[in-house]
Amino acid sequence: MTNLDATSAVLKQSSPRKPVVLVAEDEMPLMTLLRYNLEKEGYRALDASDGEQALMLAAEETPDLVLLDWMMPKVTGIEVCRRLRSRAETRNVPIIMLTARGEESDRVRGLDTGADDYITKPFSMTELLARIRAVMRRIRPALAEDIVKFGDVSIDRSAHRVRRGSRDIHLGPTEYRLLDHFMQHPGRVFSREQLLDAVWGSGIYVDARTVDVHIGRLRKALNEPGQTDPIRTVRSAGYALDESLKV
Repeated sequence: MTNLDATSAVLKQSSPRKPVVLVAEDEMPLMTLLRYNLEKEGYRALDASDGEQALMLAAEETPDLVLLDWMMPKVTGIEVCRRLRSRAETRNVPIIMLTARGEESDRVRGLDTGADDYITKPFSMTELLARIRAVMRRIRPALAEDIVKFGDVSIDRSAHRVRRGSRDIHLGPTEYRLLDHFMQHPGRVFSREQLLDAVWGSGIYVDARTVDVHIGRLRKALNEPGQTDPIRTVRSAGYALDESLKV
C-alpha cells in the first residue's frame, strides 16, 4: 500500500458515517424535495419509486430509517412495512409512514403493521425532519447525537451549542445558521445570493451586503487573537470554510 492509499484509508475510517434514510415515494417532485432536505440535514438518501424497489434496496443495504408512502405502486406501503418487520435485518429499523389518508382507522392500521410514526400529506418539511430526529433519538440514540465538526470547531445541533476547542461560542440565530450551513459543505464556495437563499430563505428580501455583516459577526465570535480564521473570503465569489484547516 502506498502512502497515499494509507492516508486515504485513514481518512475514510475517521469520517463519520451518515445515517441512511430509505425514501419510498412515487411522486417525483416530493421525492426530490425529500432527498434535498435530508441531505442538507446530513443524511444519505436512498430513493425507491415503488414498493418492490424499496424492498430490494433495504435488502442490499439496511437503512437507519425508512420514509414510506402508503400508496406505492407494485407493493403497497403497508405491505412493505409488514415485510420489513418480518425480516431479521430490518425488524428494528424505524419506519415513518407518509400518506394522504388521515382517518383514525388508517393511522391505527399503519401503526399496528409496525410503523413507528405517521405523518399526513401535505406536511411541513420542518415537522417531518423533527419527527425523524425524534424517532432516531428514541430508537437509535447514537445516530441522533447530530454533532458536526470542522477542525477545532464543533456544533452540537441537538443542544444548539457551538464550541471552538474548549471554548463555548455564543452566536446569534443568523450566525448559527450560517456556520451550520458552512459546516455541512466544507470547502465549498457560496456566493452572497446562495447564502441568502440557504440561511434567510428564498422568499425573503434581504440586501446581499447583509451577508457581509453577519460573516463579520461570526468571525468575531469564532476567532480570538492568534487563532486562524476558518472562514475564507474568495474574491468576487463569496465565502467558504477553509479546507486546509480541517483535521
